[in-house]
Amino acid sequence: MNESTGRLLRKGDYIFGSYVKPESVDGYINGMNPGDRSDVLGRFPFAESSVEQAINYASIGYRSWRSTSINDRASAVHRFQEQLHEHQEALALLITREIGKPLWEARQEVMATMRSIDLLLDEGVHRLAPRVVDDAGARSDRVPRGIAAIFCPYNFPLLVAASHTASSVLSGNAAIVKPSKFTPGVGQAHTDLWDRCKLPRGVVNMVQGPGSVVGHRLATHSRVDVVLFTGSAETARTLARLTQRRPELPIVLQCGGKGTALVLSDAELERSVYEVMVGAFLTAGQRHNSTGRVMVTDAVYDRFASRLIKQTKNVHVGYGFEPGVFMGPLISENLRTRFRRFSRKLAGMGHTMVLEPEPPRGTGRGFYVRPSIIAMNWEESNPVLDIEPPGPTLLMYRVADWQEAVALHNQLDSRIATSVFADPKNPVLTDVKQRLRTGALNINRGTIGASLRLPAVGLGTSSNGVLGGINVLDTLTHPRSQLTEVRPFEGLPKLPGIRWDAAGSPLGRPGALPAQDEPTELGDLSSYLEMSE
Repeated sequence: MNESTGRLLRKGDYIFGSYVKPESVDGYINGMNPGDRSDVLGRFPFAESSVEQAINYASIGYRSWRSTSINDRASAVHRFQEQLHEHQEALALLITREIGKPLWEARQEVMATMRSIDLLLDEGVHRLAPRVVDDAGARSDRVPRGIAAIFCPYNFPLLVAASHTASSVLSGNAAIVKPSKFTPGVGQAHTDLWDRCKLPRGVVNMVQGPGSVVGHRLATHSRVDVVLFTGSAETARTLARLTQRRPELPIVLQCGGKGTALVLSDAELERSVYEVMVGAFLTAGQRHNSTGRVMVTDAVYDRFASRLIKQTKNVHVGYGFEPGVFMGPLISENLRTRFRRFSRKLAGMGHTMVLEPEPPRGTGRGFYVRPSIIAMNWEESNPVLDIEPPGPTLLMYRVADWQEAVALHNQLDSRIATSVFADPKNPVLTDVKQRLRTGALNINRGTIGASLRLPAVGLGTSSNGVLGGINVLDTLTHPRSQLTEVRPFEGLPKLPGIRWDAAGSPLGRPGALPAQDEPTELGDLSSYLEMSE
């Protein structure tokens, strides 16, 4: 079937190597094209009881998979990579259809997914390998935690699901994947790829459903050993509350938020305008690190604002399958409503709408909006620092200088990524970099720029740990130290207060060491001292 048209075959949840439909259905989630609401992918059933079933069988899968060699695990991930390559165009078509991003951007997500798996295979095996400290039997191993609950976002439904599941497989865990309620089709397609890899049953599982039912049960289950969550800050706070009675549970929350750009007086105008515009409006501003705020020094503010407004007016908003489209629809009517209300609210608070978010023409069937740019009168009213600008909304701040920009930036609740635009030779950059409190810092690059080789972590409300790239392997495993005595046993160490009676033991042989009341030298105690350090 063409993934760009027609209803999808709804297979149900994937548990213990097979698709199963819930015996007792709690409800349905609707797969729908946000760019054309008349295009329905299908109604996907869900049931809270599926979580218990998935947990039971994932534990079986884990018991067999944890003892599999790292080479065999890598071979399984390599087979998955081959499936990705074979079905890449079908996956891109489905991504565009289910979340609305332009087809060229969906293809980029598929390519990024394949690169992330390549990196995992290149560097992940080495990262998981035992570390021998010395030749006297001291080593450290990376041990899988058990059952990993993986929560996926709608904005990158394939990239996050594939990279985290592959990391779970490589590290020896069993995974239970919960796709976003907005992307059940991509969640199912991703699972299909693993099904073709012929892993032991129970190693990869998938349950569909909303976070309030299925997600709640999965995150709070006592037999889940690690939680990887990527999604909204609101849902992340809910998960944190639900799991606070299990302080031993590793739970990594990638909560998104919005990035911030700082434009200094010597910034290259065209570059800064382009990067800010793309960072703010690509994927309709729905990326976890989309640019939500730009702070521009007074010396270049007027020129920057004028150029940004002019260029943003040229942004082509439309259906993802049409050629020449830069920005597709929002994911839902609810988000579109929030976007519109937010703009009106700020206008009512005394801020200036410099670019009105008027509905684009000919897009009545989908959740389309045009970008919104708001000049913030922050010195005289609420700077709105604790609210995430929804969708393609860009808040623009006029600041006196870089010191004021940095001070304002550091008050933000969410600081996942920050861009600084300035002359690379400007010595001020050293101070800026030292003072900025942010998870990621990009110089003369947009906030959405990232490297799969680098950790992804946000400050403030945007994250509570490292979740990006191969660094997730450190969360999916724990280090286990091991000490092995390789020397022949020749009696107890010469510790005070111990007399060893060697009669009737192998130590009674001629030449056995006699017990001592006092250690003869400090070296006799070295192994015990090391244990207490």
